[in-house]
Amino acid sequence: MPPETPLLDKVSYPADTRGLSVTELKQLADELRQETIDAVSQTGGHLGAGLGVVELTVALHHVFDTPKDIVIWDVGHQAYPHKILTGRRDRIRTLRQGGGLSGFTKRAESEYDPFGAAHAATSISAALGFAAARDLKGEDYNVVAVIGDGSMSAGMAYEAMNQAAPTTKRLIVILNDNDMSIAPPVGGMSSYLAKLVSGGAYRSLRKFGKSVAEHLPRPMAKAAKKAEEYARGMVTGGTLFEELGFYYVGPIDGHDLDQLVPVLKNAAEMDTKPILVHVVTRKGKGYPPAEDAADKYHGVVKFDVITGKQAKAPSNAPSYTKVFANELIKQAERDERIVAVTAAMPSGTGLDLFGQRFPERTYDVGIAEQHAVTFAAGLAAAGMKPFCAIYSTFLQRGYDQVVHDVAIQGLPVRFAMDRAGLVGADGPTHAGSFDVGYLGALPGMVIMAPSDEAELAHAIATAAEIDDRPSAFRYPRGDGIGIDIPELAAPWEIGKGRIVREGTTVAILALGTRLEPALKAAELLAARGISATVADARFAKPLDEALILRLAREHEALITVEEGSVGGFGAFVLHLLADKGALDRGLKIRTLVLPDIFQDHDKPEVMYAQAGLDAEGIAASALKALGVDARVSAARA
Repeated sequence: MPPETPLLDKVSYPADTRGLSVTELKQLADELRQETIDAVSQTGGHLGAGLGVVELTVALHHVFDTPKDIVIWDVGHQAYPHKILTGRRDRIRTLRQGGGLSGFTKRAESEYDPFGAAHAATSISAALGFAAARDLKGEDYNVVAVIGDGSMSAGMAYEAMNQAAPTTKRLIVILNDNDMSIAPPVGGMSSYLAKLVSGGAYRSLRKFGKSVAEHLPRPMAKAAKKAEEYARGMVTGGTLFEELGFYYVGPIDGHDLDQLVPVLKNAAEMDTKPILVHVVTRKGKGYPPAEDAADKYHGVVKFDVITGKQAKAPSNAPSYTKVFANELIKQAERDERIVAVTAAMPSGTGLDLFGQRFPERTYDVGIAEQHAVTFAAGLAAAGMKPFCAIYSTFLQRGYDQVVHDVAIQGLPVRFAMDRAGLVGADGPTHAGSFDVGYLGALPGMVIMAPSDEAELAHAIATAAEIDDRPSAFRYPRGDGIGIDIPELAAPWEIGKGRIVREGTTVAILALGTRLEPALKAAELLAARGISATVADARFAKPLDEALILRLAREHEALITVEEGSVGGFGAFVLHLLADKGALDRGLKIRTLVLPDIFQDHDKPEVMYAQAGLDAEGIAASALKALGVDARVSAARA
């Protein structure tokens, strides 16, 4: 007898799930979980979050008429099962690969991705926008926002919820709570109550009770309302959301389709006020290696499905993140005023190591970058030395606070900006492309860009010594180049760069970790008989004016190189040269930056080549500036 065709093979789009029974949906969920595990084992990516929402994904697409009904996933880490069910299963093994599927939801990729997301806490705001547009246009469809409990630490979620009730009567928020134990809050009585309070009979009874209370004397009516709120709060914990104007349902077991399907159906029928459904899930659900891991396999590289062992690429150098953590610990051992602040990224920024050594001097404020920045400003104003470690892309979320609460007041907050520049598979949403430009616009800001891991140690030591103004240092994702790190790094002289290689014809001035390809470019130029000076700027602000003017004076051409957007270091150098009249002498100058597009995800080396920021691209730009044939490498043809 031939084996039965897997149910997942019969489901190409969400519409294919709508005739299935709950028993069949459970089978589909099991197959979807295994497909997700197998796919991510081949591509790497975010695994644990997706495994935690498999049943929820199946239930949402079964109950709601997607894509007419709008479902918005917050962050997008958990959207891989969603992609498999929405016509992208045949491409799921291209996930995060060049030309393949994005690791996050992306409007250009599918009509089932109505809103792109990769930063946390945006889903309710976006969903409310869809709901308001629907109401204004007189259209009829459901709008659902799925948001994790971690994202609920971000103020933006509450700003959106505060506006929801006055804006629309039809909005569904699914609170995916994967930080709570399933057993204690979700028993038979709890699930029964969840179904009960989401159903029409309970709502009618509650409405009747309220109408009766309205005719009671005011003190009695007020007391009845308080008693009802207290009772619901004791049973469900939903008083906070009720105060924001939401009808609260939950908590319910997010892995039990017998509960999920009827509750979501009831939620879809509500049209009197926004509703919040509190769903409890387990990150990494159904895959023991993920369930047992401390981070629930939040982000993984390729791994063996049977053992769960991840395939780590061999490296003789520590990651920049680990170098930062270790060097900050060294500085904190010498200075008890040093404290560390992160926004829900202790392991991502290396501050988990700092926290092990100095738990009382480590602060994780949750997904709240705005608060993190101003909290650090308060620490600085009170005489401490805060290092605020936030990815470059996430610091953008706290930019007003950097301007108003830090820069204007001249407070010595030190910003450690991890993941500066390109980030490969995570793509444009996580690239640290803009920090030099947006911080360089601020008066008094010191901006450093170390060229390797040893230079990073010196940058940290420098930041620790800057006590009269804000400072920032940027460093990339990944490992260093294998250079020795000093036992105790010495601080730099503020605003001073260095000459790394002396030449005569062309000067290459690099900022940050593009120094290594700049040196390789000098070798390529030397092979063409062209002598090149290579300099390491170290500082984007303040600039080493003497060094830059010397390079402009003594060379025929000057090439600036940075892993950042237009409007950054190269623009600062051009401004200086124009202001000092150095361009009047016929200097040939090129500013190499990231292309003025949002580069799609790919292997880093491919992205650098596309940007012209690899050795061949730098050399080609130098030759072009000199008016020489730029075909320096057959590999670039």
